[in-house]
Amino acid sequence: MEVSRVVVVGTGTMANGIVQVMGQSGLPVTMIGRTENSLDGAIATIRRNLQRSVDRNRMTSDEMDLAICMIDPTTEYSSVAEADMVIEAISEELDVKREIFERVDELAPERTIIASNTSSIPITTLAASTGRPHQVIGMHFFNPVPAMQLVEVVRGLMTDEETVQTTVALAKKAGKTPVEVNDFPGFISNRVLMPMINEAIFCLMEGVATKENIDEVMKLGMNHPMGPLALADLIGLDVCLDILEVLQRDFGDSKYRPSPLLRKMVAAGKLGRKTGEGFYNYRQ
Repeated sequence: MEVSRVVVVGTGTMANGIVQVMGQSGLPVTMIGRTENSLDGAIATIRRNLQRSVDRNRMTSDEMDLAICMIDPTTEYSSVAEADMVIEAISEELDVKREIFERVDELAPERTIIASNTSSIPITTLAASTGRPHQVIGMHFFNPVPAMQLVEVVRGLMTDEETVQTTVALAKKAGKTPVEVNDFPGFISNRVLMPMINEAIFCLMEGVATKENIDEVMKLGMNHPMGPLALADLIGLDVCLDILEVLQRDFGDSKYRPSPLLRKMVAAGKLGRKTGEGFYNYRQ
């Protein structure tokens, strides 16, 4: 099936990025938000990001205007009745995701694929909330979505081949590189990445080195473009904690136990770049 209309549920950082790349690829995309204010803020963010690309001569003003014209913000779920694919892109809260999947399943036509941008929650668990588990799939984008090439295409236990191939084709149309993986907690990316970030936080907590030195070792010694603590700030410390908790719960393995320092940072509201402070200060 060729996807000609996409609906994205969410107005946060990941949802904004997904909507932007769909609009830039020439696909009509509806953005569903809880409130008009959240939608206004999301569209303003997308407009700023596109304008930055115009200022850097990466796209023309006409291309920017066309991308914006492709985006239809709404608070109504009735728009899923016209969708070929619905992509859920909210925070890592299983109960809320299930509610969204149930609602979309009820309103969407039989052909519609329901995808989740979840970074850790099993796709099979989400699929069980619907009457179409063969048409439920993971479509895990990476932050910042417009710049990052990878999309993990996560096949649930019941996901059929047509759904996988349709999702792969959509990712390519959006200018991304899809990589197929099977449904395990954390998939590949976060199952490997989060223990590294968590261990870096333990090193900081135990006084092994300063945050700058921990990041410098990983950048210079491992050729990483960004150190693990700076990367955690970019991802969001609350997101890192959510993923680690899912990994620890679903695998039952203590190696995924979140660092007490990470829990303390999240409790203090120091979540990284999005709040202006995490392991580093971004307010300046």
